[in-house]
Amino acid sequence: MPELPEVETIANGLRQGGLGNPSILNLHIENAQVFWNRTLATPSAEEFYKRVTSQKIIAISRRGKFLIMTLTPDFLLFHLRMSGDLVVEPAQAPIPPHHRLLLGLESGIRLAFNDMRKFGRVWLVPEPDQVLKNLGPEPFDPGLTSSIFHERLIHSRRQIKPLLLDQSFLAGMGNIYTDEALFRARLHPLSSSHVLSPQQAEVLLASLRSVLQEGIQRHGASIDWVYRGGDFQNHFKVYQRTGQPCQACGTPIQRIVVGQRGTHYCPNCQPESWKE
Repeated sequence: MPELPEVETIANGLRQGGLGNPSILNLHIENAQVFWNRTLATPSAEEFYKRVTSQKIIAISRRGKFLIMTLTPDFLLFHLRMSGDLVVEPAQAPIPPHHRLLLGLESGIRLAFNDMRKFGRVWLVPEPDQVLKNLGPEPFDPGLTSSIFHERLIHSRRQIKPLLLDQSFLAGMGNIYTDEALFRARLHPLSSSHVLSPQQAEVLLASLRSVLQEGIQRHGASIDWVYRGGDFQNHFKVYQRTGQPCQACGTPIQRIVVGQRGTHYCPNCQPESWKE
């Protein structure tokens, strides 16, 4: 958390404005402050101040779980990890205790990187591929056909839940949307990827895309520390519903640990018969 829909929601808010805040596109960065040096993956705080000041924000995009700001001439990348958030606020507002980095912008506003757990990271780089080069394809990439997806699955030979969480296999998936997509695809989270049929791969890819699209439409899930006004948490089918009846069949939802991640599924709708 945040996962692809939450990061996309934050990016949309920064691009378009909202919640009473303006868009930050086409604004110059007038100053910067770093309160937790380890927030900066690169460069040093001193170099960051020198390079980022006077640059203009000309585009905001997302790649996997990374938020990317195209500046002139650099790129500013954010990974929110467990508890990170990006907030637009008045430049003179009191600084909350969990703000780790501030960018003072034109028009009397600032962009704050707030991160309670301090796991989030920021990169200022001349090329985004320095950070993003090992990411797998985007789930919505039109070039990721069901047949290509099936080939990737059968060559991976891994349990399906950890594989989908592997950002080098597919960029942007996290615990929430993986559990929900596997439920929609009627796949047990311990299913072996290399025994899935082409039809199962097609259903799984469609399920991944549909659950992510719904998450974006609902502005993400508002749980833990990050709140963007989303309500996808009100539409979970399995995630965090341990012991509650499955909405499809009535069987109690179960929770197991897969790859050190809490995993939720319906044992009736997602049978173990697809495990090797």
